Order: sequence, then structure tokens, then C-alpha cells
Amino acid sequence: MKTALITGASRGIGRELALGLARRGYDLLLVARSENQLQELAQQVQTTYQRQAHLLALDLTQPEAASQVATWAAKQAPQGLAVLVNNAGYGLWGRFEKLNLEEQLNMLQLNLNLPVQLTYALLPQLRLAGQGYLLNVASTAAYQAVPSLSVYAASKAFLLSFSRGLRYELKGSGISVTCLSPGATTTDFGNRAGMGVELQAVANKVSMTPAAVAEAGLQALFAGKAELIPGILNKVSAGLTSIVPKNLVEKIAAGIYEKYL
Repeated sequence: MKTALITGASRGIGRELALGLARRGYDLLLVARSENQLQELAQQVQTTYQRQAHLLALDLTQPEAASQVATWAAKQAPQGLAVLVNNAGYGLWGRFEKLNLEEQLNMLQLNLNLPVQLTYALLPQLRLAGQGYLLNVASTAAYQAVPSLSVYAASKAFLLSFSRGLRYELKGSGISVTCLSPGATTTDFGNRAGMGVELQAVANKVSMTPAAVAEAGLQALFAGKAELIPGILNKVSAGLTSIVPKNLVEKIAAGIYEKYL
């Protein structure tokens, strides 16, 4: 029996990652804040794919969340975890000094501290399974500074760097680490981040579906790739950040995101 744990599993990319893993024959441990959405997803997994799905409704911004998830996961999957997906996260749009500091710190707890704590706690579980896979979900924002998404982009840059460093450390261990960095996706990210209708309309013109992002991410994960930016336009734009002067990249990003503040 193969078991996968997914944080932020109740909607968007996390939900599609869960369905994609169930389709591949994995039993699921689903973690998110919304119990109703998790129950609906668990029912779909059991009905459509005949896989087991256990759920834990939890506010993952709380400092003790990682230890609670790890303890629960060990009980649900004593044979070990085959896959860990660190997907939970959100953004906040606006100027750093204008945004509420506590909300920004909560975002950092979810985007940055939680995946580190959960990975540390669950690496022994991944080793138990023999062959383990770790998928961290970052963002194309990881490849550049983004004015008005400054803290969010920095948190995703950390996650990308952490993923690559950990991947190297775990060479030969049987655990493969992949970082998935989506661009604009048709999820609730814009609403949660506080983006206006105009900016969301701009993003929607180039958005990928959560299903497409999740499937690309799972293919990269099981192919053992270090990182993936899904979508040609996203790959090109992220690639340009490595050759275009940083101040110009930041000016372009500011022109997109700060225009609607």
C-alpha cells in the first residue's frame, strides 16, 4: 500500500494533486483548514478511484501544526509515506509597510516554516517506504523579486533554494525532491491575496488550470526532476530573469502589479 500526504489539499492545485495521486493508486492523507471541502474530496477519491482517504482539518498557520500533522500521519501510515506534498501556502498583495505585519508573518509560517518543519518531521516516514518522493510547490515568483508581492516572492525563493539543496543532500537515499513553480493559475490565489478585479483579469489571460499544473508536477516528480516551471510562457519569462538586469525585471514586475494598487 502506497500513501501520500498533501497539505493544502482542499482546493486548487492541492486538490488536483490529490486526485492525480489517487489515480496513480495512492491512498491519501489530506490536510487543510476546510473540513467540508476535505470530506468532499475524500468522498470523490473513494468513489472514483477506490482509494482510502483520511483527512485532518487544521489551521496550518499555527506554530504547532507541523508536529500535529506528523503525529497524525505516523498513526495513519505506520508503514511509511511514499509521497509528501508541501502545497499549502498563500500570498498577500500590497506594499510591505501597508500590509498587516501579523498577516505577513502568518503567511511566512505557512509558506516557509511549515514545509521545513514538516519535511524534517516526516523524512523518517519517507525513508520507511523505501522509495520516497517530496514535492514542494513554489511559484514563478521564486525566480525574481516582485514589488507588491515582496514577502510572498521571497518565501517562494526560499522554498526553491531549500528544495534544491535538500535534493543534493539526499542523493543516494532513495528520496527524490522536486520543486514545482507554477505561474498564474485559475485558483482562489488572487482573492486570498487581496488582488483587485482588474489585476486578476490580467492574470486570467495567461492562467493555466490547476489540473494541468498538477499533472505536469506529478510527471516531473516521478521522473525525478529537480524543478519544473509548467507552461511555455512561464518557462520563458522565468528564464529571462536570469539574463535581464534585475532592476529591469523588477521595474517590469512593478509595472504589472503596482499599476492596480
